[in-house]
Amino acid sequence: MASKSNLSVVIDIGTSKLVALAGRVTELGKMEILGVAKTPSKGIKRGVIFNLADVIESISKVLGLLDDQLEDEIEVVDVAYAGKEMKTVNYQASRFTGEGGVVSNFDIDELYNEAKNVELKSGYRILKVIPTSFVIDDEIEELKPVGVTGKKIEARYKLVVIPEVDLINLQRVFESVGVELGEVYHSSLAIAEAVLPKHEKEMGTVVLDMGAGTSNLAVFYENSLVHTAVIPFAGDVITNDLKCGCATFMEKAELLKVKYGQALGDQIKSEDTVTIAKNNGWEPKEITIKSLAYIIQARLEEIVEIVNSEIEKSGVKDLLGTGIVVTGGTSSLENIITLVKYHTGMDARMAYSVVHPVNRKDEVKSPDMYTALGALKLALTNVEAPVRILPEPGNKSRSGKSIFPNFKGALQSAINFFDDGSEDLELK
Repeated sequence: MASKSNLSVVIDIGTSKLVALAGRVTELGKMEILGVAKTPSKGIKRGVIFNLADVIESISKVLGLLDDQLEDEIEVVDVAYAGKEMKTVNYQASRFTGEGGVVSNFDIDELYNEAKNVELKSGYRILKVIPTSFVIDDEIEELKPVGVTGKKIEARYKLVVIPEVDLINLQRVFESVGVELGEVYHSSLAIAEAVLPKHEKEMGTVVLDMGAGTSNLAVFYENSLVHTAVIPFAGDVITNDLKCGCATFMEKAELLKVKYGQALGDQIKSEDTVTIAKNNGWEPKEITIKSLAYIIQARLEEIVEIVNSEIEKSGVKDLLGTGIVVTGGTSSLENIITLVKYHTGMDARMAYSVVHPVNRKDEVKSPDMYTALGALKLALTNVEAPVRILPEPGNKSRSGKSIFPNFKGALQSAINFFDDGSEDLELK
């Protein structure tokens, strides 16, 4: 979202850290980074706010660090968020076209408004309305239906929804900080924007973000995101397993994981040991690096089995032309790609950024910046296209060849950046 200038500010709200970026679009249409800030997060558990005071303190700190780098005042902040209960809802709407028998702007607007205003049960609120396809007279058309001849049009949407309590808590936090909460982006969609090139989305791929509190995945096929999931297990549960298995403190368990941890015990041939120091007169302990790896491997296998199940739920696993792109702090464990390949039967690779700002590249090239970088790209796209604009009806053959300009604006941005799919949620 923009403030006085075309400045956009985003925060990736994670379980272990907050990452904030400020940027704008240059006259040449490139991303320019104006500010970078990062701080440990407090009050977040498995992606969900549980202590408002702690979160307010963390947000205030990261925005303060960012504000020191900016000339413009921060007024609105977009966030990338991955609460474990965020979902997408399938919704269909239909109507008959006017007397001319041609799909018009009015038809599309009416269908969109119907989807936007549908009432949800279970305490959810709609964040985004994402068109996935339009069907005219029972023939599937592309996502550009204006001007197609036909008597009846059916629109199929994905509604990105969030628990009302999550959204209310986010609003409370930013009101307390003194800035406006802007867009709320699903973290899986934001990171996909940063690490998936368009051709991989078209061929079919999975992005798996293994963070501290959650493992988030998104499945793309034919340029559409067909499934998402937030798995409430990631690096923190591995650290907790090491704490119990090594009878040590959480801080030391985290250090063991980061410094010596590996994903596959069978890949370690040596019997090297690490000494776990004790306090208050207790004798130090020794544990082999292989034993550490087996503790980590056991939990990773459980997480990846859930990942595999979610990919199966997408219905397109056998159609995916690439594989799994792995990112997040937990993905730094040695041999994790081998483990993911073995337990999913799919190819896998480490993520790299496909977003290239014109400046401060070294500051945003690390994996912990990817979600915020993708969110900033989405925010800047919205700045460039704040109004939903459709062309006047023209004519279009059934072959799909359009003889009028493609529609632009927020709807096209939604198609490009937010196309999503997952489980159904009951509607009123």
